[in-house]
Amino acid sequence: MSPRIATNTKVTRDELLDFVRPRHRAIVLTRRAGGAPQASPVTCGVDTAGRIVVSTYPERAKARNARRDARVSVLVLSDDFDGPWVQVDGTAEVIDGEEAVEPLVEYFRVISGEHPDWDEYRDAMRRQGKALLRITPERWGPVATGGFPARLA
Repeated sequence: MSPRIATNTKVTRDELLDFVRPRHRAIVLTRRAGGAPQASPVTCGVDTAGRIVVSTYPERAKARNARRDARVSVLVLSDDFDGPWVQVDGTAEVIDGEEAVEPLVEYFRVISGEHPDWDEYRDAMRRQGKALLRITPERWGPVATGGFPARLA
């Protein structure tokens, strides 16, 4: 059996978003007050403006950290752990309160499609006090796969 060779494929912004859209597993990296990284496993989507969106609560570390330092990274993974992945670096904004309700509707749509009762969903988001982390991609690495370096093939 031939060894699996690692790949690194440079992509445009549109290609990046096409790669991320069907993938909903990610790790969001923010910075703690002292500068150390803080990682959070999340479910993510891509909104109609091409931003990576994550549902959260205002008191979660990722939301608190992103309010203080908007520089964040998102490691988007494939459902198959051994599948392709990409790191996206960008600027985050945290939206909460009533302002978050419609963006949370869009978040649900881009991940799961239509909800059977949108009024019920909106009420639940208000009742739970949900927030949305919205990340504008600014830089990204290549779409990568693991494996052996090509020199070992």
